[in-house]
Amino acid sequence: MNFIRLAVILCVSILAGCSEAPVYKTPVIAEPANFKGATSIWQPAQPADNQPRGDWWQGYKDATLDGMVVKLDAANADLAVALANFDRATAFAAQARADYLPTVSAGGFSTRNRQSQTRALRSPSVPYNVYGDQALGLMANYEVDLWGRVRNNVKAGEAGAQAAAADLQSIHLSLRAELVNDYLALRMLDAQSKLLSDEIGYYAKALKLTEDRFRGGIDSDLDVSRARVQLGTTKAKISDIAASRALYEHAIATLVGESASGFSIMPAVVDIQLPAIPVGVPADLLQRRPDISAAERRLAEANARIGVAKAAFFPTVDLSAAAGYESRYQAALLTAPNLFWMIGPSALMTIFDAGRRQAVVDQAEATFKVVGAQYRSTVLHAFQDVEDNLSLLNDLSEESVTLNQAIVDTNRTLAIAMNRYREGIASYLEVVIAQAQAQQVQLDELNLRRRRLQASVNLIRALGGGWDATRIAKQ
Repeated sequence: MNFIRLAVILCVSILAGCSEAPVYKTPVIAEPANFKGATSIWQPAQPADNQPRGDWWQGYKDATLDGMVVKLDAANADLAVALANFDRATAFAAQARADYLPTVSAGGFSTRNRQSQTRALRSPSVPYNVYGDQALGLMANYEVDLWGRVRNNVKAGEAGAQAAAADLQSIHLSLRAELVNDYLALRMLDAQSKLLSDEIGYYAKALKLTEDRFRGGIDSDLDVSRARVQLGTTKAKISDIAASRALYEHAIATLVGESASGFSIMPAVVDIQLPAIPVGVPADLLQRRPDISAAERRLAEANARIGVAKAAFFPTVDLSAAAGYESRYQAALLTAPNLFWMIGPSALMTIFDAGRRQAVVDQAEATFKVVGAQYRSTVLHAFQDVEDNLSLLNDLSEESVTLNQAIVDTNRTLAIAMNRYREGIASYLEVVIAQAQAQQVQLDELNLRRRRLQASVNLIRALGGGWDATRIAKQ
């Protein structure tokens, strides 16, 4: 008898290690040796770069921006949704892990009963038809995980929770990048507004000079009209900039969790420089991008779901136990003669379901293929994001050199044109043309600076923003 019991325990232990889930392997994606756009202007990643550097926005060295990010972290509505989704996924994982342990329940009843005198199998030894029945006890039930259904369900739940954690980080990164981009755009508009405001003073003096020369018979009314048009056009540009600035200010208000009606950012000209951005090898993206980590974890979850679906083809084996007291008399309920107990296994297996279980397996396998393709797509788009922004920054850097030289040249041209006008050698048309060219080049330079700053933000986001997959705590 002991030998048989030992054999049964051994067989159960062996079967308990079975799992119907396929062996999980992360899809292999061909990775380039280096980023094509990572030219000599980019710093190679150092070992220290693998450490979390979540405060990447501080590289722009703007205290106002730092304060905005703090507000976003505390009050952004979209971030709150992502956090709630993470909490929900964590709860699902905890629910799945609970199946590792037996379910224990307690119950009791107290009834007054009457049995039929003519019912089948009526015991003749019970002379009464009306009797009481009281019971109090415990019941335990445990599923023996022979086919890995419970274990694969737990793996799926934990992978889902880890994917939700990565989703939270991905949304956090995107929201912060959006905030930084909007803030930088707003500050560049402030710089443009300051530039045009300074030019308005200059153009007003030029208009007065032209009017004086007109009254003196030196200039024509056409020159005065040109000077007025130049001044009016510049004022109109300031109004257009103010309209654009208001939209960015409203967007920032929503990001930091405040009403746009009561939110404002004081205009200021801030000299924001491009931060140093270490660029490592492409393989780093597989660890540094939270969206890639989320996609990979969902692939692991889908793989485990296949095992859960396949386990339905095998019998479910439960171990059940119950113990308690039952008596006709309530006063004598908790006495030894009224003690009862029960223990033993049970098995249930579906014989025919018209292909329902196979359809569930097919769905799980198809889901795995879908998620696998999504994972590969996420990785490839990640490489593209980095290359796009590296190329953009490289090209804009070269454009900046040319544009800065153009600013010097147009300012010199304007000075020459103004001197010629004062000396009566040239008409005011020559001055207007030089003014328009100088103004446009300076506005182009500010727009270029904004594009370079925002491209740097997008590159940081593409590189994962300092996030690392090892930061996902085991759920």
